[in-house]
Amino acid sequence: MKKFNIRKVLDGLTAASSSSSSATSHSGTPRENDVIQETLQSEHFQLCKTVRHGFPYQPSSMAFDPVQKILAIGTQTGALRLFGRAGVECYCQHESGSAVIQLQFLVNEGALVSALADDSIHLWNLRQKIPAILHSLKFNRERITYCHLPFQSKWLYIGTERGNIHIVNVESFTLSGYVIMWNKAIELSTKTHPGPVVHISDNPMDEGKLLIGFECGVVVLWDLKCKKADYRYTYDEAIHSVAWHHEGKQFVCSHSDGTLTTWNVRAPAKPAQIITPHGKQPKDGKKPEPCKPILKVEYKTTRAGDPFMVLSGGLSYDTVGRRACLTVMHGKSTAVLEMDYPIVDFLTLCETPYPNDFQEPYAVVVLLEKDLVVIDLGQIGYPIFENPYPLTIHESPVTCCEYFADCPAELIPALYSVGSRQKRQGYSKKEWPISGGNWGQGTQSYPEIIITGHADGSIKFWDASALMLQVLYKLKTAKVFERARSKEEKPSTEIVEEDPFAIQTLSWCPESRMLCVAGVSAHIIVYRFSKQEITTETVQLLEVRMQCEFSDGDSPDPGGEQTPTLPTPGASSSPQESEPPTQPSTGSNSCDGPRDNIPCLKVRSSPLKQSPGYQVELVIQLVWVSGEPPQPITGLAINSSYGLVVFGNSNGLAVVDYLQKTLLLNMGTSELYSPSDPYQRQPRSPRKQRQPSGDIPTVTSCMSRLSNLYTESVKKLRSSHLTACDTNDGSNTSEDRCKSPTSDAKDNSFIRSRSSSVTSIDRESREAISSFHFCESFPRKMDSLVSPCVLVGTTQGTVMMVALSLPPGGDQRLQQPVGISSCGTLVSLKGGILTMALLDATGTLLPPAYESWYDPNASDEDKEKNRRRRPASPPSSQEGQDSQFAVLCSEKQAKVVAMPSQTRIYKHNITESSFVLRADVVQMAGANCIACFCANGHIMTLSLPSLRPLLDVNYLPLTDMRIARTFCFSNLGQALYLTSPTEIQRITYSQETCDNLQEMLSELFTPVETPEAPNRGFFKGLFGGGAQSLDREDLFGETASGKASRSLAQHIPGPGGMEGMKGAASGVVGDLARARIALDERGQKLGELDERTAAMMASADSFSKHAHDMMLKYKDKKWYQL
Repeated sequence: MKKFNIRKVLDGLTAASSSSSSATSHSGTPRENDVIQETLQSEHFQLCKTVRHGFPYQPSSMAFDPVQKILAIGTQTGALRLFGRAGVECYCQHESGSAVIQLQFLVNEGALVSALADDSIHLWNLRQKIPAILHSLKFNRERITYCHLPFQSKWLYIGTERGNIHIVNVESFTLSGYVIMWNKAIELSTKTHPGPVVHISDNPMDEGKLLIGFECGVVVLWDLKCKKADYRYTYDEAIHSVAWHHEGKQFVCSHSDGTLTTWNVRAPAKPAQIITPHGKQPKDGKKPEPCKPILKVEYKTTRAGDPFMVLSGGLSYDTVGRRACLTVMHGKSTAVLEMDYPIVDFLTLCETPYPNDFQEPYAVVVLLEKDLVVIDLGQIGYPIFENPYPLTIHESPVTCCEYFADCPAELIPALYSVGSRQKRQGYSKKEWPISGGNWGQGTQSYPEIIITGHADGSIKFWDASALMLQVLYKLKTAKVFERARSKEEKPSTEIVEEDPFAIQTLSWCPESRMLCVAGVSAHIIVYRFSKQEITTETVQLLEVRMQCEFSDGDSPDPGGEQTPTLPTPGASSSPQESEPPTQPSTGSNSCDGPRDNIPCLKVRSSPLKQSPGYQVELVIQLVWVSGEPPQPITGLAINSSYGLVVFGNSNGLAVVDYLQKTLLLNMGTSELYSPSDPYQRQPRSPRKQRQPSGDIPTVTSCMSRLSNLYTESVKKLRSSHLTACDTNDGSNTSEDRCKSPTSDAKDNSFIRSRSSSVTSIDRESREAISSFHFCESFPRKMDSLVSPCVLVGTTQGTVMMVALSLPPGGDQRLQQPVGISSCGTLVSLKGGILTMALLDATGTLLPPAYESWYDPNASDEDKEKNRRRRPASPPSSQEGQDSQFAVLCSEKQAKVVAMPSQTRIYKHNITESSFVLRADVVQMAGANCIACFCANGHIMTLSLPSLRPLLDVNYLPLTDMRIARTFCFSNLGQALYLTSPTEIQRITYSQETCDNLQEMLSELFTPVETPEAPNRGFFKGLFGGGAQSLDREDLFGETASGKASRSLAQHIPGPGGMEGMKGAASGVVGDLARARIALDERGQKLGELDERTAAMMASADSFSKHAHDMMLKYKDKKWYQL
């Protein structure tokens, strides 16, 4: 194996890099490498999407199958989301990406029709686990405005912008020659065009009569057989929607002036009733004041009581600023239900799918812009149902995300038990009404947890096992701080305009359950998990003054060995009483002087009641330094075995002992380099007061080497990923604040501030800490014993080692100081360091040491029981042999270094033209690999330790900063990212998971018998009442109506046609075949039943005839003559 040494030299104003190779190899390396048999091969990897969770982003339409109990939601980006019972979800996408304007289920057929804004309609097959399009029809000359598919019909009515109605056969997706032209439908004397078709429906009692609503206010009842208008109903306000009474004698229209008009079918002259539900009724009998448009109305009848009328909109214009409302009118009562977001659509769920029966409504599904609400109509007060879907991901915008597969088994029950106490009360006691589908038969049994950090400072823990998602527990970090009641009360020390508590990064130890979070206001909170409630009288606070300049008295000793047992000058080392004094001696915030020693947020001074779950152990805050705000945290790690938290930013790194609540180390990044090391940087001069900048574009240090390779937009994207949130300079003074990570400019607002006088060398030297890794390794070259260490990675690609000297356990650990010494540079890579890990001599991953969880509020006996269970330290190195491998991955390349010899044995350049955004060392198929996601969209995996490329797929070009901020890999081939502000997309890079995906996915369609049609009743049958059926085939078929114009619409066979379905539905072919056989058998039985019924009817006719003959025979005889 060749040995490469890369040496980087900074000399004056130039930076040059040289590399040399040597044929000599380390004596122990080949022998050790031969031992490691790498089992991972390219065949183990394949990339595919698995499931999408969360609320459909920008919803536009909705439909419900009342027999299958499946809900479909379409979006403005052409996505289709289908929901059944809890855990049954499905996502599919229209290729065009056009908005879905309407959805229509083929009820109980396992099919769905979607109409798009690009004037195409599509037929989706839902009988396969991954739905596919069977047919498409693209209209060329007319724009689609409304669709209607009658129950149990194969003929779809399509209304257009021109006012015409076309008819499509949904089985063949061909147009009928039967067309209803607008000029035939309206009065011949009408001089103006009636506008687009806004409504189509057939009379519930007579399928031959079609009700057509035009935008202008004209409604036409069209006789399909006679091809003429029976009645025309005219109102002088535009129509938004129409709804029938189930008996087909009345219908209701909603209008643009907030009125509802009720019409009797046979009385077209004027409305039977006009009401303005939210209008103020004047006493003098005049018309009520106009209101906002009623966008939709539904009219549902009940057998036992008054009908329900449900409507959206229609509020009076004087309710400015009032939230969107749904109005439920039942008898004399009117309930106005306020919603949190604007209403997109609503549907009333009824007991029967038949439109000509009493509807018996039991719930209303309300689709809002950012939520889905289901209202129980059967309970007093109309309570809402508890939503079982994970639709609250976006409750506050997601700012960071972490994914943990194969967690300790007891974690999910523990989080669920504390989270179940947080649930809201007052929900409906009934079962969730959208209950269709079946769960997949998943073979994945390992626990998976997703953690999301949010802009409001909350953190959510999700159970992500078996391709499902369920919220377990929510932690509100903002409770630790005082909240400003108004804008005037906001402290001037805040460095973000809004969302000052937003989570920037987090570090979690699943085994010990220790949690450490860093926020945008340069604050860090350490949490412990407890099952018992406590009240904390005073929140423990540690203030840290991190600055990039060091005076002579502050510098470490020349050998680079700093083991401070006393606090570093310029930093508080003992817990403060909740908030430091604000006298000029300690902190200054006066108007005439620069702010100094003041934190950005104020920790609450009152006692803090902490519920079971995560409880605050320590708050660490970085303070203002001479008028400069603290730099944001760019790296963070916690270790439960050592009791330490380490964090860093562009000023340096700090180590805090959270057991003793003391600051152990506060060191500038340049001071970490040993003076004898070739990578030493000179201490920098103090930062000056920021001046207004000139025209030089703002760029961070990590961008400077690559400034010629990327466009300005990519530069911004990358810097925002690496530096999260920083001060915004430009022409603003130091009083100005930077934008929040969730503001409109969030994705480009994190650029590091630079003044116009900054030189390239100064920019180059702005080196930030980017990552940490706790381990037990060899701190110095050729050490023979392992000891606790921290690997420190920087944005300039340097990896340094910091050694830790821990006192013995028990009481001594709480009394004796922890020793720390910088051991200089281990290795240097191109690009900022993203991830680091350690392997043993056999290639097995060596995880950081941890302490098993114990309840901090439990008795001392219980604590000791748990604390004894600690992992053993790894073995020490034999003389002259390397027993560990350090795995290091940067934005550009990966390296493997043998320890303790510190010899680089493998190197791989991951990308030349792009840069890696996220990299993780993960376990996969019993081995380990590096998984990388590049800014150019490539997902790659590299074997360990040899760094062989195993997978390289161009998956997702980076289009949004959100993806870069939330993309994360986990063990066992799992990964995820936020594909929209409201949705998590999970993917797998495991061949095994891809192969088993069909089995793991849920099924949408389940064979269910359609309910029986309503009984016509004796008198209706006798006198010819009841529903009138229509043979639409006779009317719309090619023989009767002729062929449609070929230029009107183009038929496109879908990939889900019979040929495509064979591959797509491989997992369910057997089930479908069985279902088909069962249906055939059922058809045969129904056929036999028909024959029996016909025989019985013939027998009844014969009996009737004989009875009539007998009656005539004995008609005139007296009783005594019989």
